[in-house]
Amino acid sequence: MAAWTWRFEKSDGTEVPPAVQPEEFTTQGDAESWVGEYWKQLVEGGADQVSLFEDSTKIYGPMNLHAEDASA
Repeated sequence: MAAWTWRFEKSDGTEVPPAVQPEEFTTQGDAESWVGEYWKQLVEGGADQVSLFEDSTKIYGPMNLHAEDASA
């Protein structure tokens, strides 16, 4: 079974520890729902962007976490 994980980064791509520790997600939808719920805390904790991985394969990212810049 695939594991879906987030990489948390500063705007320059430097990895940072997340302010809220994510679980290991079994679906892409679960991972996306989690980041949708916790993005404000992640930004406050120093993350500017995230990338989503399925096992070791990058699915997409970096995705900006700052609301004023988000196109969602």
